[in-house]
Amino acid sequence: MSFPMHGTVAPQFSPVREVFERNFTEDVEVGASFCVLLHGEPVVDLWGGYLDRDCTRPWQERSLVNLYSTTKGLASVAIAWAVEHTDLDYDAPVRRFWPELQAGRDGLTVGQLLSHQAGLCGVDTPVTVEDLYDWEKMIGLLAAQAPHWPPGTAAGYHAIVWGYLGGELVRRVAGRTLGEMFRTEIAEPLDADCHIGLPEQLHHMVADMIGPNHARIKPDLAALMALEMPPLYGVALQNPSVHPYRDASSARWRSAEIAAANGQGNARGIARIYGSLAAGDERVINRKTLMAMLNEEVGGADDLVLGRPLRRGRGVILNTAGEYGPNPASFGHSGAGGSIGFADPVAGLGIGFAMNQMQMNLNDDTRAGRLVRAVYACL
Repeated sequence: MSFPMHGTVAPQFSPVREVFERNFTEDVEVGASFCVLLHGEPVVDLWGGYLDRDCTRPWQERSLVNLYSTTKGLASVAIAWAVEHTDLDYDAPVRRFWPELQAGRDGLTVGQLLSHQAGLCGVDTPVTVEDLYDWEKMIGLLAAQAPHWPPGTAAGYHAIVWGYLGGELVRRVAGRTLGEMFRTEIAEPLDADCHIGLPEQLHHMVADMIGPNHARIKPDLAALMALEMPPLYGVALQNPSVHPYRDASSARWRSAEIAAANGQGNARGIARIYGSLAAGDERVINRKTLMAMLNEEVGGADDLVLGRPLRRGRGVILNTAGEYGPNPASFGHSGAGGSIGFADPVAGLGIGFAMNQMQMNLNDDTRAGRLVRAVYACL
């Protein structure tokens, strides 16, 4: 089967186009975009494939797709804007802004909450996907939830609820939703096609998500079954389980503001945001605020939900095990199934990758990883 390919690549980066195309012909790609900014200038801007599993609707230049947890990194920039322009303070106790939050009663700081240290990786009350669209219900459940570990003593991935925690802080200090703040203060100034809460008139631009079980190359089910995840994995990621097509491709999901998991965007939009940070562009946040966002809150200890080490700043992942290239100063966030966005301030790179075919990556040879390695090989 042939896949339409579009976009431009600077001559120095021509090998990246070859890797992008091979991800379609030799791997599972259905539709995707990949973009690289170097010192603020685009050097790779590619898109191709299809928006749907049946391969009937071609991927367009400005097509959007659900970004899953890649959204967290983008939302963290908006929260950093709030730190710079409102009373929100990374080092302040959460109880100053949200006294009802039970997990914040013993001195948990805003920075610790944003770095997944609140002990609130999920709630004990059974939750449905429909409940995720009810902001007040989710905030009430989180406020009353006893933490799963002493807040501030360890980190465990707050996979879905992170967006409510950060979003409620923003709402309380700024009187605006996190999605609105992201749109007006981050995405619009940088002309970035990324949204947290997608307007209905843009829904036609969004690709359908395709689960790993529908990939052309099936996941190794035996290897998946053999994986032993920590007990809190189910608390964080299976209450509720969000299905790629039935839930994450629905109109309600696209319209909601779930800043941990439902951003809609494309690689160019992601790269423009991270590229601005990598290049020292202060249109959205200044250097002092950026460095505060990148303060290492969590070092190399194993995450209590994911069972592996992750270095964390205030909402962003700090480069761990070379996921974001060879430079330790790189930072960003990745999403379920394969999307990725990060900044490398040493090399001056902003990189974004977004796709609709999800994949269970049981090794280090991911589609995004190949593209990132190709970029650095061209420098």
